[in-house]
Amino acid sequence: MNTLVDSVSVESINKIFESQKANQYEVAKSTVKERKAKLRAIKKAVEVTFRKDIQDAMMADFKKPSADVDLNEIFVVTSEIKHALHHLGQWMRNKSVDTPLALLGSKSYIKYEPKGVCLIISPWNFPVNLTFGPLISAVAAGNTVIIKPSEMTPNTSGVMKKIIESIFDENEVAVLEGAVETSTHLLKLPFNHIFFTGSPTVGKIVMKAAADHLASVTLELGGKSPTIVDETANIKSAAKRIAWGKFTNTGQICIAPDYVMVHESKKDAFVEEMNKQITSFYGQNPKESDSYSRVVNQKHTKRLVGYIQDSVSKGANVITGGQSDESESYLAPTIVTDVPVDSALMQNEIFGPVMPISSFTDINTVIDTINAGEKPLALYIFSGSNKNIAHIENNTRAGGTCINNNAVHFFNNNLPFGGSNNSGIGKSHGFFGFEAFSNARGTYKQVIPGALEMLMPPYSNLKRKLIELTVKFF
Repeated sequence: MNTLVDSVSVESINKIFESQKANQYEVAKSTVKERKAKLRAIKKAVEVTFRKDIQDAMMADFKKPSADVDLNEIFVVTSEIKHALHHLGQWMRNKSVDTPLALLGSKSYIKYEPKGVCLIISPWNFPVNLTFGPLISAVAAGNTVIIKPSEMTPNTSGVMKKIIESIFDENEVAVLEGAVETSTHLLKLPFNHIFFTGSPTVGKIVMKAAADHLASVTLELGGKSPTIVDETANIKSAAKRIAWGKFTNTGQICIAPDYVMVHESKKDAFVEEMNKQITSFYGQNPKESDSYSRVVNQKHTKRLVGYIQDSVSKGANVITGGQSDESESYLAPTIVTDVPVDSALMQNEIFGPVMPISSFTDINTVIDTINAGEKPLALYIFSGSNKNIAHIENNTRAGGTCINNNAVHFFNNNLPFGGSNNSGIGKSHGFFGFEAFSNARGTYKQVIPGALEMLMPPYSNLKRKLIELTVKFF
C-alpha cells in the first residue's frame, strides 16, 4: 500500500538546522500581524489549495475515507488555526502579575518569548492533524521549525512538504522526509525544544537525546486508555460513541478506548449494541465499506492478528470480527471477551480495531485495575451517576477524561491535551500549545527606589530590626 522513503543526507540536515539557528531571532521578532498571516496561509493551503491532494494521499497511504480526512485531519487543523487567530494577540502581550509589598516601587510581568529552533516528529496515524497541530503552536510562538513526518505515510508526507515549501523558506520551517536514520541524526542536534508524538518506547529515546542538550520536550505518547461503563449508563448511547471512538481510523488512535470494563448486569446488552453499531457504521462486510480504512501496513496487521491469536490461545473469545487479509492490511472490527490479563491484548497498547470487553461488579476492582498500570493518556467514564463519576475521577489518574463520550476532548482547543508520565509530558492545543513552544520570561522592573535598598549592608541594629519585621509581616 505504501513504501518507505529514503533518508535525507546528513549534510542537508545540518545545513537547514544551521540556517534556522541563524534566522531564529529574526523570526522571533515577527509581529502579531505577521504571525497571523502565516497561520492564515497554512489554513488556506490545508482547507482549499491542497485539500484534494491530502485526501488522495491518505487514501493511497491507508485507504482513509475523505470524510474522515475532512473531520479528523482538516477540521482539527483549521479549528486550531481559528482559535489561535482569535487569541494570539492576547497570548503575545506581556502579562502583568502582582508584586509583593516588600518589593514596593517595582512592577513585574511575564513575557512569552519563542524557545528558538524546534523539532516536530510526527506520527503516521493522523499525519496532517498531528503535524500541523504543533506547527501552528510553534509558528504562533515565533519559532523556527524542522518537521520530521512519518516514513510510513510517504504520500501524505510528500503533500505536507509541498504545503510547507509553498509558504515558508526552509530557514524558517522545513520538512525532512526520511526513515529512522533521519530522525536519529536530527536528535543529535541541539534543538531548543522537541515535540514528539508516538509510543512511550520511542518517547524515552527522544527524551534521552534531548537531555544531551538540555532541550525541553513535549511528549504526546499513548498507552492503554480504559473505558468504564457502569450499571447506570445509557447503553445504546455508550455503544454508539465507543464504537465510533474505537473503530474510526481503524482504531489507530492514541486516545481510542483501548479496552472496556462494563458492569456485569449490562454486559450482554452492551455487546449486542456494539454489534449493531458496527453493522450500522460499516455494513455486513466492513472490507467493502467506503467508510472503513485500513491498518497502516502489513507489519501492523500481522501484529494485531498475533494479539488476537495469543488471547484466544489463552481462553479469550472472539465475539465479532477477527477476519483479516494481510495482503490488503485489512482487519475487521473485532470484539473479544474473557481476555486474560496476561494476554497480548491486555499487556500492550492495541492501536487497532480490536476491542477487549470485560465485566465487573465492584467499581473499586476497576479502579484497582487501572491504577495497577501506567497512567493512561485518556480515561472514559459512561455513567448516569454523579457519585460514581466523582468516585472514579477522584481515585484514578489520567492525561484527560471524557464523561459519557470518548476522544472528543481532543477537539476542544480550550482544554490542555496530553498525558502524564508514561502517556506523555507537557500539554498541547490552544494556549497550552503556544506555552509549550514559549519560554515564560519573568521580568522585574524597578520604577522608583524600593524598600529593599534600606536593608542592604552594612547591617546596623536598625536594619536588623527592619529585616525581622519584613520576615514577620511581609
